[in-house]
Amino acid sequence: MKNNLLIAACLLAMACTSESKMEKTEKIAYPETRKDSVTDNYFGTEVSDPYRWLENDTAAETENWVIAQNIVTNDYLSKIPYREEIRNRLTELFDYPRISSPFRVGEYFFFYKNDGLQNQAVIYYQKGRDGEPRIFIDPNTLSKDGTVSIGLLGASKDDKYMAYSQSNAGSDWSDIYIREIETNKTMDDKLEWVKFSGASWYKDGFYYSRYPEPAPGTELSADNKNHSIYYHNLGADQSEDKLFYQNEAKPNLYHYCNITEDKDYLIMYAAAGTDGFETFVKDLKNDGPLTKVCSGFDNKTNIIDFYNGQFYATTDIGAPNYRLVTFKPGNFDQSAWKDLIPETEETLVNVSTGGGFLFAEYLKNAQSQVSQYKYDGTKVRDIEFPAPGSAGGFSGERDDKTLFYSFTSFTYPTTIFEFDVESGESTVFNQPDLKFNPSDFESKQVWFDSKDGTKIPMFLVYKKGLELNENNPTLLYGYGGFNISLTPSFNTSNIVFLENGGVYALVNLRGGGEFGEEWHQQGMKEKKQNVFDDFIGAAEYLIAEKYTSSKKLAIKGGSNGGLLVGAAMTQRPDLFAVALPAVGVMDMLRYQKFTVGKGWVPEFGSADSSKTQFEYLHAYSPLHNLKDGTSYPATMVTTGDHDDRVVPAHSFKFASRLQAAHAGDEPVLIRIETDAGHGAGKPMSKYIDEQADVWAFTLYEMGVDSLINVAPIKD
Repeated sequence: MKNNLLIAACLLAMACTSESKMEKTEKIAYPETRKDSVTDNYFGTEVSDPYRWLENDTAAETENWVIAQNIVTNDYLSKIPYREEIRNRLTELFDYPRISSPFRVGEYFFFYKNDGLQNQAVIYYQKGRDGEPRIFIDPNTLSKDGTVSIGLLGASKDDKYMAYSQSNAGSDWSDIYIREIETNKTMDDKLEWVKFSGASWYKDGFYYSRYPEPAPGTELSADNKNHSIYYHNLGADQSEDKLFYQNEAKPNLYHYCNITEDKDYLIMYAAAGTDGFETFVKDLKNDGPLTKVCSGFDNKTNIIDFYNGQFYATTDIGAPNYRLVTFKPGNFDQSAWKDLIPETEETLVNVSTGGGFLFAEYLKNAQSQVSQYKYDGTKVRDIEFPAPGSAGGFSGERDDKTLFYSFTSFTYPTTIFEFDVESGESTVFNQPDLKFNPSDFESKQVWFDSKDGTKIPMFLVYKKGLELNENNPTLLYGYGGFNISLTPSFNTSNIVFLENGGVYALVNLRGGGEFGEEWHQQGMKEKKQNVFDDFIGAAEYLIAEKYTSSKKLAIKGGSNGGLLVGAAMTQRPDLFAVALPAVGVMDMLRYQKFTVGKGWVPEFGSADSSKTQFEYLHAYSPLHNLKDGTSYPATMVTTGDHDDRVVPAHSFKFASRLQAAHAGDEPVLIRIETDAGHGAGKPMSKYIDEQADVWAFTLYEMGVDSLINVAPIKD
């Protein structure tokens, strides 16, 4: 969207008069949204799409619609009496240093650090463990508003060069640049139209993945095809890059590759979407052919290492909870695979390598367990953590003596530990110091029966001494898809809600990866309704157990979780006080037609593929299940104008239809962030503003007139 138009919207919103309390009977005057007589025929069923014009995100009419909606939203939010108090408290809470796990490149250690309120984390490097940290790249200097983000992609084999990606305004598109590490000088290389790629160094360059350049004006919405792998020689122009792999017969496939630590093999993956993938191997040392290890897109086999003359790979073939197998080069027949770490009752979610060991990460009831193994499969030890929670890391080169990992839980801020691979001793490397007292809160895991009797786990976090009086503000969060696991983690933003008597509930829905591939498949395609039933069941449990009531219950989710919120509020509008769908997939009949949406077809199905798939998608598609004359929960849809993952048209169309259908007095707002995408790379200033608005809206629509704790804590 054009910046001058959006600035005008902000100025108009700032001019609104603030009131101590809004009259709830005041009817909001929503912007008039034009309707067209557009229909599609799906296997004999006519489906209208009156707001299709909003799919053109660069049209002047759409830009004006965005301005008008943002004016209404900002006007309403500006009248919430404690909105600024919440923003001030969030600003105080986020103002603490945060450091990532370091990783070694030759004699240098690299790490990310945010001093507190910096829009983007700064990348530092230092020579040796005791060297003076120096700035390698500071993304905050690359834009005035902090909307440029940087990600390190990997160093050359000789440790002289570092490739990194640069993204603007939250877009998935990125450019790849190269810096010489010793001098910290940027080279002339610039690679454009890169999306979903690393940099796999080999000899004098690296392999990377990119798309063809899109037509002007369609960069953020057009269907992306022909994701291909190229090889770039250091110092060459991108036009000279050599095409390594492209599948013209199947232009919708995604392709990625990496190089083994010894640089002897290239590993390539071809994926139809976000589910299964095919696995290939190429012998680089002998310039061998690209050979397929696994065919089809129903399974996931991920090669993690080549060592001692054999490949090590995690796979769900014959093991829905995953196992670690080995096999020799030249004999990829599955009958020759050998189990190194067999499948167990717990889900094996990852195996990393470092220090000459393997580290197997399991989930047990959605909580991390990590075990250290030798390369012959001998178990060395289980890693002990300070509390039930989530751990990640344990990655490095084979000659590393120590590795780093992170640990977090709901009331345990993310802490970095250093791990001695021989002794197994963990020592704190960096522990944050926040302005809150974690001992004031507690968490627990509960289980409830879903509609079909399936046992579903849910984590609850709240202040100690909570009374089960049906009157506690409660936020229910879920995702339920794409084999993604939700595990205990610290969220600074949630503190404001918890301090004010809120209950935070995180539910592990089917469709996720917490309990292996079978759990995932129970929430896919024609079984997607199970996910919504689980979410509704979680809400009913919270009410039945008197944690809250429907007048105090909010639901929240993003992306696939935005779809979850949209489906739940259309199926049970009576059950919730507040709905917060963020960057959601709301049009289940057309999602596959934009950018990378086709990659979700293995998860959802496609309305274009068959009558059966159309019927089950149409049955729960949030956009198509809003009913005129229905009272829906107070709703604030959030999206970004540069979201090219789930294009903002989903949110635009859903909000328009909801405003037209809604019969109640509760507000239906859409908050459209400018120069922001799906979420990654969002500047801290924008994030704090958004979270302040979300919490203010949520509490206000629950009937909370004043806050318990928003006053800054003195040092």
